[in-house]
Amino acid sequence: MRKKIVAGNWKMNKTAEEAKALLSEVINMVKDEVTGDVEVVLCPPALYLATARQYVTDGGKVALGAQNCHEKASGAYTGEISAPMLQSIGVEYVILGHSERRQYFGETNAQLAEKVNIALENGLKPIFCCGESRDLRENGDYVAFVKDQITESLFHLSAESFANVVIAYEPIWAIGTGLTASSAQAQDMHFELRQHIAGQYGDAVAQDTTILYGGSANAQNAEELFARPDVDGGLIGGASLKSRDFLTVVKAAQ
Repeated sequence: MRKKIVAGNWKMNKTAEEAKALLSEVINMVKDEVTGDVEVVLCPPALYLATARQYVTDGGKVALGAQNCHEKASGAYTGEISAPMLQSIGVEYVILGHSERRQYFGETNAQLAEKVNIALENGLKPIFCCGESRDLRENGDYVAFVKDQITESLFHLSAESFANVVIAYEPIWAIGTGLTASSAQAQDMHFELRQHIAGQYGDAVAQDTTILYGGSANAQNAEELFARPDVDGGLIGGASLKSRDFLTVVKAAQ
């Protein structure tokens, strides 16, 4: 049975004290209220990861994730953070290829393939983001575009390595815009991606792959989105910054 995951991407938000408060609130709420089989991944800014590790206990329902890592293990890359660094402080997941990284920092599919490799080599589980712009959705072959992102960044992996990757479909036109893909639109794309994975690795691997929805999922629409058979949880942005809203989303995935 596929793992259900709800990951909170805090992006560039929260001061140190605000981060501690949110971490404490979410972790206690998960402990007290979440009874189903769903893993919660918290992805605060890198500056707070070491602090967050003190709140996250081994074997619990909450795991720690980073928002990015560099494609090299070490070197003269001022301001960057490597996969070995993340692994050394107990980070378990890393978000790679978020649309904001692609748009603002020019990350390419080839570069992301390198990031996926270094993450896996260091025991991190990539949450690999893919998705299309509004122009592509309205005027182009957006399904082929998203499939190409997966092909070029992930399909060099062995089936064994691919099994450690989580996919996050994020329609770019629905991030921070107030727009959300309908549950039917999300299901259609998740189904297409699962079929694409099956074509490369076989149906068993595809059926075991967790595919998250990452386009403005929130407390109001999460239950409908997560009810779809190929939607296995969410990569949550704005709603992850308010503990009660985030817990509502988490509980919808149970």
